[in-house]
Amino acid sequence: MSTERLRSGLAHTTAVLAAVIFTTPLVYAFFSALKPSREVLLAPPTLIGSEVRWGNFAEVFAYAPFTTYIMNSFLISICGVLVVLFVSATAGYAFARLRWRGREVVFVLFLGTLMVPQEVLVIPMFVVMQWFGWVDTYPALILPWAFTAFGTFLMRQFFRGIPYELEEAARVDGAGPVRTFTRIILPLAGPALAVLAVFTFLNYWNSYLWPLIAVNDYATLGTLPIGLASFSSQTGTRWDLQMAASIISMVPTTLLVVALQRHLVKGIATSGLGGR
Repeated sequence: MSTERLRSGLAHTTAVLAAVIFTTPLVYAFFSALKPSREVLLAPPTLIGSEVRWGNFAEVFAYAPFTTYIMNSFLISICGVLVVLFVSATAGYAFARLRWRGREVVFVLFLGTLMVPQEVLVIPMFVVMQWFGWVDTYPALILPWAFTAFGTFLMRQFFRGIPYELEEAARVDGAGPVRTFTRIILPLAGPALAVLAVFTFLNYWNSYLWPLIAVNDYATLGTLPIGLASFSSQTGTRWDLQMAASIISMVPTTLLVVALQRHLVKGIATSGLGGR
């Protein structure tokens, strides 16, 4: 057996083992969602319960306003993605293609905000939301985390890889910076925008700490992570329903990643995430 075939075999074996390790908890969670509540934490654990209860998935929506949680998460995530894409694309273009005094210094300071954890910012951010009167509103759940340095850095790295000859040709034809950005640069950034859209959607979809602080009326403005926590109370946890709700909450993000898989691979390979 050649060395190349041996390396290929080891790589495939490693990939299969990693896939099994990462999918095993998901498979166990799915089958646990079909068990009676008393059998979820049996020792030793079993994969399949004494009966298969598909009704657990329907009971999730009767136990809590789960439809409201899903709709709120969709609304917040989609609006957040749109705002982040607009802000990151325009800021990334300004840092990558426009020449202005202090550009590199401002970018370094902007990038330094990535080192500040979200937990440090929640209290001052909540105070700002109180000043605006946005507590218990959708803007409080969307806008505070829409202006992050990650998306700007990603788009800047991608824009820097676009040949300057395209921009110079547009300038010769009389196009200004705005028209060059919207007609030439932005259409080429589809893969990078897809990567940023998926990461942003996941961040909003899985956010728990900030909605927990910024929202008081969970029944109206609660999101999916808050909804998952509602299955635990002082009297115990409905593990069967919590497992079923977790599986339901993973379906949209899984479909999104599968639908954009081709763009994700291309975007990661051609943007700053690919080591470029």
